[in-house]
Amino acid sequence: MSAELIHELPPPQRLALAYSPAAARTLVAGLLALDARNAGIVRQRGEVLMAQMRLAWWRDTLAKPAAGWPAGEPLLAQLTPWDGARPALVDLVNGWEELLHDGPLPAAAMLRFARARADAFAALAALLHEGAAADAATRAGMTWALGDLVTGLSDPDERARALDLARDHAVAAIRLPRALRPLTVLQGLARRSIRRGGVPMLDGGGALLLAIRLGLTGR
Repeated sequence: MSAELIHELPPPQRLALAYSPAAARTLVAGLLALDARNAGIVRQRGEVLMAQMRLAWWRDTLAKPAAGWPAGEPLLAQLTPWDGARPALVDLVNGWEELLHDGPLPAAAMLRFARARADAFAALAALLHEGAAADAATRAGMTWALGDLVTGLSDPDERARALDLARDHAVAAIRLPRALRPLTVLQGLARRSIRRGGVPMLDGGGALLLAIRLGLTGR
């Protein structure tokens, strides 16, 4: 993964990626990098039309076989191993577009967004030959997606609504295969954040120690 793409990752994702087994790193890094790129696009909520156009480019590009992707985009090169699971990437882009809702963000849009991120981790499990863990990956992914959403919202009402959803959908710690260790780290940080009312994922030494423990042991 290029230094440029690593720099785009938020600190929790960057830390989680560090615990990915070498054999899984390219696939995991591609998913986290696409998620981060979409997040950067959506953060420009004041320019909704521009954000929609950029998301549409990614959606249209990822719908095509990787052999037809334009050259020169490092993220597309990172995503080439996802060629057989492109629908999950397209759905991820669509999930991020849910956050461009006109007016207050409804709970239904939040859930569709979170589900798209969670389903991407289920697709990752299948690509890593861990299909038996797809359901567990989805449940862990929902916990992380909603917990992460809470930390990214600034509107008090939207944040409270997202926190309620996160508390409703958060699950107990799930033991995932070693290949999905980054998701184990992210789910653990999200559970801690949700319990503390939506504090940042890495809000201090306690969060860092938790991430290290989960990264090394998986529990």
